Amino acid sequence: MDPDNEQISERATADAGAVEAGVRRLHWGCGRDVVPGWINSDAADWPGLDHIADILEDGLPLDAESIDYAVSIHALPEIPYSRLTQALGELRRVLKTGGTLRLVLPDIEKGIEAYQKGDRDYFFVPDDAGKSIGAKFIIQTIWFGHTLTPFNHDFIEEQLARAGFREVNRCAYRQTASRFPEIVSLDNRESESLYVEAVK
Repeated sequence: MDPDNEQISERATADAGAVEAGVRRLHWGCGRDVVPGWINSDAADWPGLDHIADILEDGLPLDAESIDYAVSIHALPEIPYSRLTQALGELRRVLKTGGTLRLVLPDIEKGIEAYQKGDRDYFFVPDDAGKSIGAKFIIQTIWFGHTLTPFNHDFIEEQLARAGFREVNRCAYRQTASRFPEIVSLDNRESESLYVEAVK
């Protein structure tokens, strides 16, 4: 587990006691970061998952209107552009009416700004993968081939609207527009991310 994920788990575990009784919360695309107190779901078979499911092929094995809020950290970029509405629609399906989806996404605009400023420290790409700042920018943007769709605020807001969400709010790291203060407990990767919440 990388240091960011260790921090997520520590924060989420500490925040678990603050969750309102009966609240069901989904951590979609969690990867190895299986967090207590959440319904952890991923397409890959990681130890400790609650649900192994490909959101595009199988959907989520959860009832409609069964989740109070869902959070996803840097998982949506692995969905092809042509299927974003499908994936977001499935997340919307499992949320209760009035429920919130919080997305943490790599913000391409932050990468562009760092590239234009010549800020090599912004990029996590080692020199053996890309030496020039231009190479680092491209490799980080596609994250070694894992990122199929890049994001900025305008783009994700339009995609969420297409998927049927009725309200979209731009948020900051560890800040929420929802009625669930603990929804931010998984937040990480502040320097490279945007934060957005959508209401069903």
